[in-house]
Amino acid sequence: MNNISEQDRANVLVQALPYIQKWAGKTIVVKYGGNAMINEELKDAVMSDIVLLQLIGINVVLVHGGGPEISGMLKKIGKESKFINGLRVTDEETIDVVQMVLAGKVNKSLVQLLEQHSGKAIGLCGLDGRMIMAEKKASGIDLGYVGEITEVNTEVIENASRNGYIPIISTVAGGYNGAVYNINADLAAARIASELKAAKLILMTDIRGLLRDKDDDNTLIPVVNVSEVPSLKREGIISGGMIPKIDCCVEAVRRGVKRAHIIDGRIPHSILIEMFSDEGVGTMFY
Repeated sequence: MNNISEQDRANVLVQALPYIQKWAGKTIVVKYGGNAMINEELKDAVMSDIVLLQLIGINVVLVHGGGPEISGMLKKIGKESKFINGLRVTDEETIDVVQMVLAGKVNKSLVQLLEQHSGKAIGLCGLDGRMIMAEKKASGIDLGYVGEITEVNTEVIENASRNGYIPIISTVAGGYNGAVYNINADLAAARIASELKAAKLILMTDIRGLLRDKDDDNTLIPVVNVSEVPSLKREGIISGGMIPKIDCCVEAVRRGVKRAHIIDGRIPHSILIEMFSDEGVGTMFY
């Protein structure tokens, strides 16, 4: 770090200035997950990025999952995790664990971590202020308490942001009959971003972005117009686990979010690189 000259430091700040001016006062929604949520060094980098963004006047909303932690807790109570098409089969016992782990342990540990980095955070879940309302997901197979979002009420989120707090949101939702539903965090982040009229949605993942050849990191497709997505699916370039992530980006853009990004959370400070450079990192959908 000491090899950086004073001049270099000044240049970095000067180059960042137009981006700071561009994003100040805007809202960005970050879906936090993958390796960046497990690796301690990456966790620290994400938290310091978010605090920095808040200090320069950007409203950051952090939406998180916690799949590995849920699976770990289920294992402790002797219950096997079952997935169908990437969605967790959520029976009555499992939804109790999901709510306890996501809205409790994971959410509050992220609040604490952000505050250790001198940020001001508040932990919320979809049940607070009827923020996320859902109905049972209709699918051929009974997934149990897996929900489909019917409405998002952003009042609680906006109040927190207005008062200088970074909202950290876990994605359990309320049903109209008092049930609790497990919601995919990518889907929830996309809906929250569109309801907040966010300037950006950033999905942190464990891959470079959309690759033309999934085995070659050098084939990254940096920019995609959402109208190109159907043909990329037909060509097999968008396939497997990328389909739901990219569908979330398309949905967010169609609902009014200016830009949606899939970025590599394994790169330290990937959020800052995305926000403060023309090249960015990962794939941008517009």
